[in-house]
Amino acid sequence: MGFGDGSQIDGGVFGGTNYGIGGGTFSGDIRLGKTEIIYQFGTSSSLHASGEIAQSTLEELSARFVPACTDFEALVDRLRDEHVIVLSGPYYAGRRTAALVLLHRVGAHPVRAISRDTTPGQLTAGLGGGEERGERTGHVLCDLITEPGRPLREADLLAARKELDENAYLVITVGPTALLEDVPVVSWQAPLPGDVLTAHLDMLVTEDDAAELLSLPAVTAFLERSHQPREVADFARILARYAAGEVDAAGLRDFSLAALEDQVQEWFEDDGTVLHLREKAFLVALAAFDEGPYALTAELSDLLYVFLQETENGARFPKVPVFGTHIGKRLQLARARRFEDEEATEWGPVRQVKAAFLDERASLVLLREMWTGHPSARPALVRWLRQLAEDGRPFVRTRAASTVAVLAHTDLPSAMALIIEPWASSSLYRHRLVAVNALTLTHFLGTPNVPRILDAWCESDESPLRWVAIRAHGLMGPERPSEALAALRAAARHQAEQSDPDEDLAGQLAEAVELLLLSSAGDDVLAGLLRTLHDDRPAMELALGGFLSACRRTEQDERHGQPLVLSWFARASAARTPAATGIGELWRTALGSRGHTRDALEVLRRWVLSADHDTATEWALAALLPSLVTTSSECRRIGHLLRTMPGEDGTDPPPVAGRLLAVLPHLR
Repeated sequence: MGFGDGSQIDGGVFGGTNYGIGGGTFSGDIRLGKTEIIYQFGTSSSLHASGEIAQSTLEELSARFVPACTDFEALVDRLRDEHVIVLSGPYYAGRRTAALVLLHRVGAHPVRAISRDTTPGQLTAGLGGGEERGERTGHVLCDLITEPGRPLREADLLAARKELDENAYLVITVGPTALLEDVPVVSWQAPLPGDVLTAHLDMLVTEDDAAELLSLPAVTAFLERSHQPREVADFARILARYAAGEVDAAGLRDFSLAALEDQVQEWFEDDGTVLHLREKAFLVALAAFDEGPYALTAELSDLLYVFLQETENGARFPKVPVFGTHIGKRLQLARARRFEDEEATEWGPVRQVKAAFLDERASLVLLREMWTGHPSARPALVRWLRQLAEDGRPFVRTRAASTVAVLAHTDLPSAMALIIEPWASSSLYRHRLVAVNALTLTHFLGTPNVPRILDAWCESDESPLRWVAIRAHGLMGPERPSEALAALRAAARHQAEQSDPDEDLAGQLAEAVELLLLSSAGDDVLAGLLRTLHDDRPAMELALGGFLSACRRTEQDERHGQPLVLSWFARASAARTPAATGIGELWRTALGSRGHTRDALEVLRRWVLSADHDTATEWALAALLPSLVTTSSECRRIGHLLRTMPGEDGTDPPPVAGRLLAVLPHLR
């Protein structure tokens, strides 16, 4: 079989309407090459219909069936002996298929599906009568609904067994949260996806074609996603169509994401019989805190659950069950995993139990679906996110920002109006900081127009908006240094025009320039500052304030760590780049500026103290100092500092000061 060029599947470009790609998740309409395909994985309603199941369906299921256990035939014998079996396991793990194959293997015909609305006390209805017609009858009840006060009891099974004919059998499947009393169950887990895929392909293509298909990179990537058996079965059919030339390489690549989106839609469309509102709130919280501590996720998901209840019925007092949740069953429903890992805290790393989706794309897909597909949930979600922004835990506030970034990437106008702008306009530091992080992450996700928003805010009459814009430019600026500096200069000029300038904003401007100077775009930023250094007073203040702020930073923020700007100067000097000259020019300007001389001398004193602890710092400073002395007044200023500066404990100048004094040129 020749697949042609289509066998090289390397994650190319999606077709269709593309609204942006961020974090590995595509946002937009999915079109698979020349063939537009709508995947249908089967909804819960189709699985729970009552009536007779066609014999051809049973035979097909049995031929492709992959048992999840090695002793499946022993389970067949058990059904033959006991006539009633209860299969319990995760949803979408193939329990229904296993139940039907069990009935087929014991020779049951016909096999009838019992309505899911049947209560445990109604199991006996319609189970008899097959013996009179000489039939070996099979009955299957998928996902039996149990409720508090109406569990499935041993007595219900005994009554059903008594009602069954000698040649009649019943298999019941229940989910992980079913209420059972003294009921023996068979634990069922999903078979390995690779085994399911192989079994289905063997029925659809030749052995050689199956081997070639299974070696495709797209197949390897699909199997790594922990897909459900029903999704694997559908993927096998797509592979067969690919082998026949009916689907192109994009069809294989896109299938996995389409399956994930379909699952998320099912979660939110469920009427509550499979996924309770509380568990839907947990899914949203897990999307926001994916790979975070489970206890924190569960705690905050209950807060969202309260808000969702109030949205559904404002007159009802919301309730949160204190007990009754099981972490293992809850994560099964969410297709998530539990693991232990260290979590960084202000007191150091702490080991915690964490939770994460099996598919790392689930968070973005789920948040997008809730925000755009279920707008009635927006008031509760917005209220929840605002509450998270006020949380005392930095981790919670950071995740609130990243969650809003995903929503803004999906629908920028709504996210701006409902969440980000209220935060940005707030008088509270926490709110504004979350707005900064949200806008920055929104931009990094590829959302357009964020720089335009920040540029406008830089000259806003609202001080909080200018504060947010300035800080965000410092974080986003490295990828657009010229534009960021222009916006910051505009903010500095606007600040200078105020009759009562905000000192906090002046500090934010300096910090923003500091971040830009110490970023990967430092050389370009330095050149931009020098180019406009003498344009006007605001431009000079911006450049010198940001430069001195950057000069205070050291490696790992250690007290005597090597100053980052001094290290930069040493590298630039060795490479003979313009940055070395530029750093010297800014130093001379700062030392000669009446408003910055004192700060500049204090920073230089810190550098000398650091040089007293580190030889590399001393050598770098010895190379820099001569370039700072071009006039006699500059020589006297630095010489006076080195001769009179106190040591760390207030004693005489450190020995390194004398050695550095010797490198100064002697100017008259």
